[in-house]
Amino acid sequence: NAFYSVTLKNMATPWTNRDFTVFEPLNDYTATFIGLVRDDADLREALYADVIYIGDPALGVTPYSNSNNAHYETLENQGYNLRTALVRRNQSAVTGLPAAATAGVMTTRAAAKAFMIDGTNRANFRYTLLNHLCNDMEQLKDATRPADRIRQDISRSPGGDSRIYLNNCIACHSGMDPLVQAFAYYDYVYDADNDEEGESGRLDYNSPGAVDADTGSRVKGKYHVNANNFKPGFVTPDDAWINYWRQGPNTHLGWDGGLSGSGNGAKTMGQELSHSGAFASCQVEKVFKNVCLRPPANAADRGQVATMVSNFENSSYRLKQVFADAAVYCMGD
Repeated sequence: NAFYSVTLKNMATPWTNRDFTVFEPLNDYTATFIGLVRDDADLREALYADVIYIGDPALGVTPYSNSNNAHYETLENQGYNLRTALVRRNQSAVTGLPAAATAGVMTTRAAAKAFMIDGTNRANFRYTLLNHLCNDMEQLKDATRPADRIRQDISRSPGGDSRIYLNNCIACHSGMDPLVQAFAYYDYVYDADNDEEGESGRLDYNSPGAVDADTGSRVKGKYHVNANNFKPGFVTPDDAWINYWRQGPNTHLGWDGGLSGSGNGAKTMGQELSHSGAFASCQVEKVFKNVCLRPPANAADRGQVATMVSNFENSSYRLKQVFADAAVYCMGD
């Protein structure tokens, strides 16, 4: 039980908040990660499947809610064994989100509350990269990509100096903005006047036929904010995304040649990210640090990580396999 309630919970909890703190209650994001590992599922599903893990209804705990976290806090506070208490469900059946709009942990309430609240939804993408591909925007800067999808809210001459845009802003936004377009129909809605932290907010999705008052289309208003910063900039018309990083220096992330590199919505974009070599390497490095209590530090460690990545891929992306490999390697430490 400690493996699920302590080791995996403490490993995943920092991914669910902007402060990377472990001191947060269980939520639908962490529970879903724990469940996928427990069930030996293909961990890549974490970024695109119609999946969520909830407490077994037979336990009689507070039911899942789209507008609070009481269900998971009750599970944790009452000390349920997460190895047996969690059950897999279709996210669409539990939350009401259309099946095509589900994207694993990226469309959980916890992710929405942390990364889709206010802002422009770029945070949900950035933190997914950080937590699941072990890369931040700083490492992925590439000023050689087309800038045609950079939104209007990005000034082309910040502080009156266009060099800042050309040398810095464009290097991140040219690749990020076309991918973040996948989240164009999502927002986290809450009562900003009476609930500043959004504790009672919920994920909101514009289904087909919905028209947002601010954009006149399905696209959420947050995608058209600060349009006067650069009027000729890109105006998001839909949720069609494209991965410009398949060319240039970021090919090193190891994109899946069997995927097209473009699509619509968070589900296919999540598949693009999780089918990368960087996703597999990232999971292995995190487990190595977790089990060995240190990052890979020398040639032997790096060789072991490479072997573990290969084993992870060959075991249908089952993370328990990675924990087992790490435990054997670091046994004498």
